[in-house]
Amino acid sequence: MRIDMNPSQLTFWKKYMAKAKLDLSYAAYTKVLKSWNDANASCPFNRLYFIIEGEGFVKVGDQTYYPKPGELYLLPAGSDQAYGTINDHTFGKYWCHFTAKIGDLDLFQILQTSAFITIKDPEALQKKFEQLIAYHKSEELTSAFRVNAIISEFIADFIEQTETVKLNLASTPTYEKMNSVLHYMEQHIADNVSIDTLSQIAHYHPNYFINAFKQFTGYSPIQYMNHLRSEKAKDLLMMSELNVSQIADSLGMELSYFSRMFREQTGFTPTSFRDLKPKMIDYNETMLK
Repeated sequence: MRIDMNPSQLTFWKKYMAKAKLDLSYAAYTKVLKSWNDANASCPFNRLYFIIEGEGFVKVGDQTYYPKPGELYLLPAGSDQAYGTINDHTFGKYWCHFTAKIGDLDLFQILQTSAFITIKDPEALQKKFEQLIAYHKSEELTSAFRVNAIISEFIADFIEQTETVKLNLASTPTYEKMNSVLHYMEQHIADNVSIDTLSQIAHYHPNYFINAFKQFTGYSPIQYMNHLRSEKAKDLLMMSELNVSQIADSLGMELSYFSRMFREQTGFTPTSFRDLKPKMIDYNETMLK
């Protein structure tokens, strides 16, 4: 997988996409009938087809594909979709329908991947689909967790095995405005930035801005600023010789407030986090060997 963005953007988008709310509607194995044929404009859900045998076609937008056994296809929500048979040797396929929403947006409206991947271990994926089907039918209290874990794994595998992943930022109307706000916050991490200032950058009323910001990032403005400060503080604690008081000053914070904020964000005091430095270095060196 290749995706072009700087480390700060990558950190944000990793957390942003992880907020996707998953909902499985169907999962099954089907040997389709010769009459299997349909078209759905702007389909409201995602389809995954794992082809086991047979021939046929699927269409996403203007592109038509002829899936082969061992390929996993993603027909993303919001796209024009069609499928059908081409002879008597019809598809045998594992499949599921699901939604993956971030706010009002579909995950695959934001994230563009290839239409299919070739599965390296078909037996393992077949087993995962069988587990998905069983958990979806299960009455166990934990079954929904199991279902979401498998769908998340499918999504992660699909993204990782796609050669190039693109972010379709045009699909997120607030992105350009919010990106300007986030950039401003990063550049003024040590300043006492007001809601009025941030809302003016986004050209929103302050009350509307707070709601829009939280929907977009999952944080309130002050929570996000503290998140930025704690990430910067972790870097300084590990990579610099500045003492805790100097780090607090560099972030424009009183020492007591900084220490409390850092502990709330990380579960460590600044000093105890710095004490992890030798262990973390040893662990990283071990992983690189």
